[in-house]
Amino acid sequence: MRTLAVVGGGVIGLSAAWRAAGAGWTVTLFDPASGSGSSWVAGGMLAPLSEGWPGEDAALEFGAASLTRWPVFAAELKAVTGVDVFVADATLTVALDAADAADLRTIADWVNARGHELSLLDRAGVRAAEPSLGRGVRAGLLAAAEPAVDNRALVNALQSACREAGVEFRAERVEAPAELPHDRVVLATGAATAQVWPGLPVRPVKGEILRLRRRPSAPTPPTRVIRARVHGRPIYLVPRGDGIVLGATQYEVGFDNAVTVAGVRDLITDAEAVLPGLGEYEFAEAVAGSRPGSPDNLPLIGYLDDKVIVAAGHGRNGILDTPVTADAVLALLADRELPEARSADPRRFISGGVR
Repeated sequence: MRTLAVVGGGVIGLSAAWRAAGAGWTVTLFDPASGSGSSWVAGGMLAPLSEGWPGEDAALEFGAASLTRWPVFAAELKAVTGVDVFVADATLTVALDAADAADLRTIADWVNARGHELSLLDRAGVRAAEPSLGRGVRAGLLAAAEPAVDNRALVNALQSACREAGVEFRAERVEAPAELPHDRVVLATGAATAQVWPGLPVRPVKGEILRLRRRPSAPTPPTRVIRARVHGRPIYLVPRGDGIVLGATQYEVGFDNAVTVAGVRDLITDAEAVLPGLGEYEFAEAVAGSRPGSPDNLPLIGYLDDKVIVAAGHGRNGILDTPVTADAVLALLADRELPEARSADPRRFISGGVR
């Protein structure tokens, strides 16, 4: 039977291991602390349309290809584990000034022209959709097809699905993936990928996230994901069963995962401009993680040699890109190519040594 080693136990590695085991591979997953990295810190937004921008066609289509796979992916996961990972069924991006409102119109025009659907809302439309938002909000962009998932429920469900499929977990660090005795290796080590395979252009991008728990006196969380830009800083609020996940800062500071006073201050100040009742929530957790960034904001998915496949560099879209990445890895293991993943071919950065 064919053997596969998956190095890295975040959502990318877990989903690849689960799908490969279901396809008949004997899978071993290596990670000293599976599920404890950036996958555990993430907000869980699935928003490739709202984040679209003219000229970023490849990123839009890659993200959209994964978004369309999410309903089936989640249903299959629920059938195995009983866990429903969805926490919201739409995304609302709001603008607090004229410049940001103009940007929303630019995004809507560009994304809609490419066959997707975004709806512009005026001030009254935003208030009708989400009455708890601040009166300073002047416009909105509704993406009815962009849900959100509970990232921690997703990690736990994928771990359970892997075990059910027969994946062996080893709490070990792998320094030389090409030297593993398995027939194939999937390198899904996130922000640490360049440390394991030097030369790959994957870098850590720090992000801080707050988890806020609703108290009885606090207003109910929005029913949709709320995204905004305040003072030039992007924020998002993602509903959870017990409150809100608020994120996220972004810093190019290497592997520094300390939560800073300034980061917490900015997130809370900016979020209160969007959701004034936020101050009534309980401060439950402040955590930071390292997103695996790439030079063009697209992941690297493909062979590095005759044996090792990389699946890394997903940036802030690791949760979103999970289904299409799993499908792309499964295709590569079968010596095929997934057309939707061609833009993620690592050969765009590496001139030699790639299969």
